Amino acid sequence: MPAYAVEAARALGLPGRRVTVAGLGVSGIPAAEVLAALGARVTVVDGGDGERHRAQAAALEPLGVSVRLGDGATLPEGTELIVTSPGWKPTSPLFTAAEAAGVEVWGDVELAWRLRESPSAGTAAPWLAVTGTNGKTTTVQMLASILRAAGLRTAAVGNIGTPVLDVVLSGEPYDVLAVELSSYQLHWAPSVRPHSAAVLNLAPDHLDWHGSMAAYAADKGRIYEGNKVACVYNLADPATEALVREADVEEGCRAIGFGLGSPRPSELGVVDGILVDRAFAPERHTTAQELAEVSDVNPPAPHNIANALAAAALARAFGVPPAAVRDGLRAFRPDAHRIAHAGTVDDVTYIDDSKATNTHAAEASLAAYEHIVWIAGGLAKGATFDELVTGAAKRLRGVVLIGADRALIGEALARHAPEVPVVDLDRTDTGAMAAAVRAARDLARPGDTVLLAPACASMDMFANYNVRGDAFAEAVRDLRAPGTGQ
Repeated sequence: MPAYAVEAARALGLPGRRVTVAGLGVSGIPAAEVLAALGARVTVVDGGDGERHRAQAAALEPLGVSVRLGDGATLPEGTELIVTSPGWKPTSPLFTAAEAAGVEVWGDVELAWRLRESPSAGTAAPWLAVTGTNGKTTTVQMLASILRAAGLRTAAVGNIGTPVLDVVLSGEPYDVLAVELSSYQLHWAPSVRPHSAAVLNLAPDHLDWHGSMAAYAADKGRIYEGNKVACVYNLADPATEALVREADVEEGCRAIGFGLGSPRPSELGVVDGILVDRAFAPERHTTAQELAEVSDVNPPAPHNIANALAAAALARAFGVPPAAVRDGLRAFRPDAHRIAHAGTVDDVTYIDDSKATNTHAAEASLAAYEHIVWIAGGLAKGATFDELVTGAAKRLRGVVLIGADRALIGEALARHAPEVPVVDLDRTDTGAMAAAVRAARDLARPGDTVLLAPACASMDMFANYNVRGDAFAEAVRDLRAPGTGQ
């Protein structure tokens, strides 16, 4: 355990403190291990009591951690602090009991923030933070690539997959961290104060967890609290600017907009195929600083160019030179299933955007192509599709529907795009994807794009969106008979 974390823990009074960890899982187990190593008296509670849970509990017990399985609602007697996994809803009975008892609740991100530096030294790596309904992971990866191109020691952490707690306690001398934060994580992170932060966009999502769109937006807006240099917002999404206006930031912190048009002062934008900066350029009121070409962004879809501009804004706020923005974007390679080219067969391009699990993400994906055969459907999570279909109707060559809630999309198509051919696959087995790809091939014409952008979650048919995207890519490969594709 790094000395700075031990000193921070002492300042927080963690040694000997009775701490309850809510949830065995990706973040709960590491939090319990860290707290026990710092001398806290740790109890983990979890509503599950299966074989996996018992094995996890057995692994924690040698560390002195008590585990209560089958009851995630009762507040253990004497609890002085709760550290929760991000997925636990604020309305959970455990937190209701904690509020009544005056017990504070932290998430694992909050714990990481509080342990990141010793009170006497104050030399922890600053955070450049990103949130939004869609595009977070890609933007954080772009940002990390740009920071590395500038010669800075960095890591992409948080909701992106690498827990920020692990990195903070690694002892590595990072210069800066690129941090993806979900609305869940932000809800339980009241004291996090990034150097600079961006909200990429806001659209209805996870409303069952937050309770309302207003509560969801408010949790996203927490990312701007205490920003030192820049609050980065999306010019195309006024709700993100409204969050900046409501934030309590340090004196001198600036609002920086990004968008796909020609920028005004204090904005980043695009001019004649060039990403330009009028926010941090020396003469921003009269000139723009060239950062990169649109062709340096991979892939150069409109929403991905917006992601690149947001990443560039955060990097520039940290003092990164223009050349590093260009080099970092050129070096960046997107993760699988994010507008990934799955193949070209008979002059039809097949694109895997299985990560488009909600309507907002699917809207951005559909806007990137001119003539589309759209594969859509899955678990709608309470979404409606009228606005999505209305916006995409003129681009649609045809639609193939799969999944449990495909009828919702079919009904929207009937209302707003009745002339578009629709193939409704009445099946939810995993083999349905191969049938969907074959049906899409039959609808497509040379020059078209077959686009998997489901606008729905995948769990009705697949373990996750990665498995769904893999099934699509495999089905595309199977289309390639000798002499038919490339």
